Amino acid sequence: MNEELVNKRELDFQLYEVLDTESLLERTRFSDHNRETFDAILETANKIATEKFATHNAMADSNEPTFDGENVHMIPEVKEAFDAYNEAGFIAGRYDYEEEGMQLPESIMMACSGYFMSANPSSAGYPFLTVAAANVIRSFASDEIKQQFMPRMLTGEFTGTMALTEPHAGSGLADIRTSAVKTDDGSYRIKGSKIYISGGEHQLSDNIVHLVLAKIQGAPAGTKGISLFVVPKYRLDENGQPGERNDVALAGLIHKMGYRGTTSTALSFGENDDCHGYLVGEEHKGLGYMFLMMNEARVGVGFGAAMIGYRGYQYSLAYAKDRTQGRHPGSKPTDPTVPIIEHGDVRRMLLAQKAYVEGAMSLCFYAARLVDDQHTLEDDTERQSVDQLLDLLTPVVKAWPSEFGVKANDLAIQVLGGAGYTREYPVEQCWRDNRLNPIHEGTNGIQALDLLTRKLWQSNGAGLAELQKRINQEFAKTDSKECLILVEKMVPYLKQMQALLPNLGRSLQDDNLPNLLANAQCFMNIFSSLVLSWIWLRQANKAAEALQKPSLNDQDVAFYNGKIQAANYYIHWELPLIQRDFMLLEDMDETCATMQVDWF
Repeated sequence: MNEELVNKRELDFQLYEVLDTESLLERTRFSDHNRETFDAILETANKIATEKFATHNAMADSNEPTFDGENVHMIPEVKEAFDAYNEAGFIAGRYDYEEEGMQLPESIMMACSGYFMSANPSSAGYPFLTVAAANVIRSFASDEIKQQFMPRMLTGEFTGTMALTEPHAGSGLADIRTSAVKTDDGSYRIKGSKIYISGGEHQLSDNIVHLVLAKIQGAPAGTKGISLFVVPKYRLDENGQPGERNDVALAGLIHKMGYRGTTSTALSFGENDDCHGYLVGEEHKGLGYMFLMMNEARVGVGFGAAMIGYRGYQYSLAYAKDRTQGRHPGSKPTDPTVPIIEHGDVRRMLLAQKAYVEGAMSLCFYAARLVDDQHTLEDDTERQSVDQLLDLLTPVVKAWPSEFGVKANDLAIQVLGGAGYTREYPVEQCWRDNRLNPIHEGTNGIQALDLLTRKLWQSNGAGLAELQKRINQEFAKTDSKECLILVEKMVPYLKQMQALLPNLGRSLQDDNLPNLLANAQCFMNIFSSLVLSWIWLRQANKAAEALQKPSLNDQDVAFYNGKIQAANYYIHWELPLIQRDFMLLEDMDETCATMQVDWF
């Protein structure tokens, strides 16, 4: 079967047709690059992902890291892949030349990460976490901390983690108990426990740089009293080299259903009262700093979910073309069996997967392009609009792919039939790996609450206004018959959402608040389905435009028709399902909010 990690035609379409990534070359930051350099870095990513990551995906799943009481052990292939990734310069790929980076667009770096996530999400987790941690240090830490840690994080000599969650608090960061006491030399002594820390202990790098949330003695209660600290596994000596072991101990490994190759750890800080931490930025502002990493991670989680879903889709598609079973209606028992892709219900499941995963990929690529615009647009007003739009879309970028990527993997298992449930085929591992993503970086329920209670109303709804403007612009450029039908289908739902918003705003202020919060997922369903319909319209419009070009080959014609058909599926089959959610919100349904604890 086809073992291609990501269809190059798909990446080219997303990057160069839908996003017009080549237009970024006109901006000063990217002017040294060209289409050829973009394609070369993508091919390098494909080669390393294929040769170093994909080859041990199943092996890492079957041979989880182990802890002997002193050290963590894992299969050697993980280290080989990690080193190859670092040697190619991918960790610093988006950084400035002065920082030994390649100064590449976020759009291109996300496409590179797509190869690694498709190949082996658990081994890819180590460098991805390091990139996010380095970005926080770069953005908020003192020059001294930057000089000590960031250069070696960008080469992979040091890795990074995000240490937020505590056993008793979970997502309730206001209730963390990890403490920090300032010493005479300006450093702090950290004491507390953290859990579910991905990449929290391993032998892949010379040092591990933990970004730890803690409360300084006397800090304000709640989230306003949280500070952020760099807490290395090894303290640095006078030459800046890893020296004495810091008082950070591995309490144990946690065994998850998926992402088994990534160490998930319980860490203890300061058991011997000698855990040195270094304040990032100002006291009590740590959660705001950490949100940079969390928001980047949320986009990364969404894209990872899309790519794991895509991998399962690609495999089930190849399987359906190869596996013969059954016959066409009206055939004779003596007629040869046909590939199962000839059967209508199998096509339905494949088309649903295509709509989910290619829609999710396109949504995440759009978010990456907004990041590029944040960094390189010269007009302050335009840049502010981009900030507001990305802030609004981030909960959707995290939650929608991580919900529907899993649904795609579920359908991939179903396409394979009995084989799909066995470890001899890769789709069951895709499902297990992907099932973690609705929980990663804030559960999807938290994303729904964030969207409904905060993001929708920020800056007097400026992000929503920008989104509506861009949707209307897409409507205005739609001219093909098939795509105009899609617009016609979308408009009533957009109007219905617009009419609903004032009631939601009032409910945030009155006695309906408990009902509204209990029904937050209903609004996420409505909003995200409309966003994905727009994302699919963007793809369909580009496909319809391309089909007008002369001299297209048969493969291109099939590719573009497939895009239009997937857009048809999503907007005709999936979008109408939100009518239930409209009904529940318009009635401010009380069913969930009024359920009593002792009734369960």
